[in-house]
Parts: sequence; C-alpha cells; structure tokens
Amino acid sequence: MKKLLSAVLACIPFAQAIAADTPVIIGSKNFTESYLLAEMMAQLLETRGVLVRRQFGFGGTKVSFQALVNGEIDAYPEYTGTIALVILDGDSDMNSVDIRAGLEPMGLEILAPLGFNNTYAVAVAADIAETRRLEKISDLALHTDLRAGFSHEFRGRPDGWPGLAESYGLSLNTSGIEHGLAYQAIAERKIDLTDAYSTDGELNRYDLVLLDDNKNYFPSYLAVPLVRRQLDLGAKIILNSMAGRLTNVRMRELNAAVVIDKLSIAAVAAGFLQSEGLIDKRPGTDEGMWTQLRRNTLRHLQLTIIALTMACVAGTGLALSVYRSGRASGLVLYLAGLIQTVPSIALLALMIPLLGVGVLPAIVALFLYSLLPILRNAITALTTIDPVYRQVAEAMGLTRRQQLRHVLMPLAYPHILAGIRTAAVISIGTATLAAFIGAGGLGEPIVTGLALNNTGLILQGAIPAALLAVATEIAFSGLEWRMIPRHMRQSQ
Repeated sequence: MKKLLSAVLACIPFAQAIAADTPVIIGSKNFTESYLLAEMMAQLLETRGVLVRRQFGFGGTKVSFQALVNGEIDAYPEYTGTIALVILDGDSDMNSVDIRAGLEPMGLEILAPLGFNNTYAVAVAADIAETRRLEKISDLALHTDLRAGFSHEFRGRPDGWPGLAESYGLSLNTSGIEHGLAYQAIAERKIDLTDAYSTDGELNRYDLVLLDDNKNYFPSYLAVPLVRRQLDLGAKIILNSMAGRLTNVRMRELNAAVVIDKLSIAAVAAGFLQSEGLIDKRPGTDEGMWTQLRRNTLRHLQLTIIALTMACVAGTGLALSVYRSGRASGLVLYLAGLIQTVPSIALLALMIPLLGVGVLPAIVALFLYSLLPILRNAITALTTIDPVYRQVAEAMGLTRRQQLRHVLMPLAYPHILAGIRTAAVISIGTATLAAFIGAGGLGEPIVTGLALNNTGLILQGAIPAALLAVATEIAFSGLEWRMIPRHMRQSQ
C-alpha cells in the first residue's frame, strides 16, 4: 500500500503547482514531538514543489487551534484524544467519524493517522517507584507526600490532572512546570513525578517508569495532521503519504535523537523521511544560526518599534488632553495601571479571541504595556511645572496652544523622554513572550530551547534580547544628551 501511494504521488503533476504564490503554513506546538512532526510535514511538501512557511512553537492546544480556525496556519500535528476532549469538548469514546463530524462545521478535518498512539502517562523516577512500590496510578493515593510537577496545559485541560485526580481519588500537591524541564527537575529531585507522553525520548535518558493507567482514564491519542478543509487536495494527498509509518518505538527514537543526541529537528525529520522513501534528499532550506538571529532580531525590532510608536502618539496625546483635569488624569492613569497589572502572557492570551494569533495581537499587547510609563511621566511632568512659568507665559499674552508649545512641552520633555525610554526597555523584554502566539522574534529560540531543554537555543534568544535592551538604554542616553539642554539634564 505504501509503495502504491508513493507511485501515485510521483504521477501527480499538480503536486508541483499547489498554490505556487501562496505558501502552505505549517504550525506546531511547543514540544519536541510536535516540532518534529511539523518539520516532517513541511519537508515532505517542499520536496513535492509546494511553497511552505513554518510557524512553529505555539503555546498550547488552544493557541494552535485558534490559529488554524483563523486561517493563520493551514495544518499542524494534533492528537485524536486532544481533539475530542479539548477542542470538541466531547468524551473519550469519540471515534474518528465523530471527530470528523465535529470538525466539519469549523471548516477543519483530520487526515489519516500517522501510526502511533502518544497517550498521556504519569512518569516517576525508577528508584522512587521501586522504594514506594509504585506500579499503577492508583498507588499514588497512598503517597500524598510526593511532589508532582505537571505541565501547565496538563494541569488545566479536562483530560489532564483535574479529571485524573477525581477518577483515581488523588490529593497530591502539584505545581506547574514547562514540559521540557520536568524530566530534569525529577533528575535533580526538585519533583517526584510528572505527566509524560508515552513516546518521549527522555524517558530512557532519565530512567523513568510509566505508571499503569489501571482505570483506562486516558483515551487514545493517535497522531494526525489537523488541516483546514480549504487546503489544496494535492497537499492533503502528500501529507497522507505519511500515514501509518510511525510506531511508538520509532517516534520515541526520533524524539531521543533530538533531545539526547542533540541532532537538529530538520536533520532528524529528513532522516526519517529518507528512510521511508518519501524524499530523496533533504530540502536545502535550512537557515544558519546567523540568518535565524538576523530574522528574529528584525522581527523583534518590528514588534517593539511599531508598538512603541503607537504608544508614544497615543500616550502623549492622551496626556495632553487630560492633564488640566485632576480627575480625568487620575482615571486615565488608573486604567493604564490596571492593564499593567495583567501578566504579560495572560494579556497575550486575552488577545487571541479578539485578534487571533501572530503579529497583530502581539503589537496590541505591547502597545498596552507601553502606555503606562509614557502616560504617567507625561502627565506628571505637565502637572508639576512651576506655576510661575505659566503666569509668565500668560503675562506675555501667549495663547494656551502657544504656552503648551513654547513653555510647557520644552519643560516637560526630559520626563516624557524618560517615560518613553522605560517603555522601550519594557517592550523589548515583553516581546520575547510574543513567540507563544506565533509572532516570532527573539522569543522564538527561547521557546524552542525550553521545549527541547537546549540551553544554547535559549541563550540564542536571551542574550540578543538583553543586548538590545542595553543598546536601547545607550541610544536614549545619547538622545537625551543631544536634545536636552545641560542645565535641564543636571536638574533632572
């Protein structure tokens, strides 16, 4: 059957001309296996002449799914259990027919399963399992002192910890941890157990034991490409050629090659596709580190500069509109302060239902975060100017507009510039989180590094972001030196 599919693909002339000018956008979640499967899908399409754009590292199921619904990506790897319980709010008894029926009104569909079942599991260090005689999940009910560190998504999803605890009658103390860091935390004895995927490559590396799901709580999680129904038929046929080629053992080996052997995701994906005869050679589309760094830095600057410019215009304009009224100024600052109290990752998440994912919601969130320092400094500067200057300006016969232009603004300028400076630094730091909603930037290697437990990748994003903040501070210092008179700098 596999040979027949390959032969059919080789004879499809339109596979070379799918949306020649419009790329097929492949997405992924932010864990190793999702990156790998998405890269396989991307490379397979590229070798058939399809233009592909990668948008990897979305922060969880809801974000990835929303991106697909909004048409911001065309396909990403998902799991039947997750679709049934998280996306469709169904139950574990839903089969592929039910899932397809549930997805149809959304304009989505699943392609043929890839062959393996990556079910959830509970992983415990082997020595703890032996000492405590832990074999089944139900055994945990007798060991309430164990420290559980679960991934953030697992702690909140219906087929995760809440349902598991209720089903097994568990009352463990739990904490949230990034999935890619949980195994290391077990090795360092920071936690005792965590949620795992049955195909994780780290299971052997860290000598972990998977507890038996003796109540069959977890449903089947068959890996499938989840795609938009509008995706070209030729692209769907190409992606379906991966059907049934991956076993649990093979997927675990591929994951291990990335997280243990430190091979690149692109190389591991290409090796698998070549071994299956799906591609002849690896596509020559890999970016080098410096190319990636340049691309991520430019996107980071784009996000920051656009958001900061909008905040400067809106913040200064709003300050000029309300500074004469103490009540209006207080209200505006209070509202801006409320926005600032919302955690940045939460604000980005709140943008998704309104604006989807990608660059636009990231810019809006950064704009909102930049408003408070600009507003506060501008209003404070304008309202604390010595009244003598206003009286002199009025005695000279200056109109209100002239007073503002020739007296008040020059006096307030140093403080306004200081507010913009603070907002710029905040924006640069916060923009690293935009990668969780597919906006790219210097947060992209950080997110990938966290998923793969790769310190080098984390530093590839963290160091340039820090240097960018330092460069911004230096640039604003130079700007103040050139534009603010010496006596005003000294007083400031």
